[in-house]
Amino acid sequence: MDLFDTSSTVLRHPVWYSDSATDEITLPLSASDYQITHGDRADGRWTVTSSNGEVVYCGIGPVSVTEG
Repeated sequence: MDLFDTSSTVLRHPVWYSDSATDEITLPLSASDYQITHGDRADGRWTVTSSNGEVVYCGIGPVSVTEG
């Protein structure tokens, strides 16, 4: 049992210079506090928005937000 909730939330996204490499960004909230929008913008970019309205990622996809 983890009394202090030490698991982190990680955003993974591809990098422009590789077909197989990804980059990871550690996020402060739980995974359920983020919404992923799948390339709906005119430029095809994916966005990840936190529950308080902050855009934490806008770029190439696909992206994922997971715990740990």
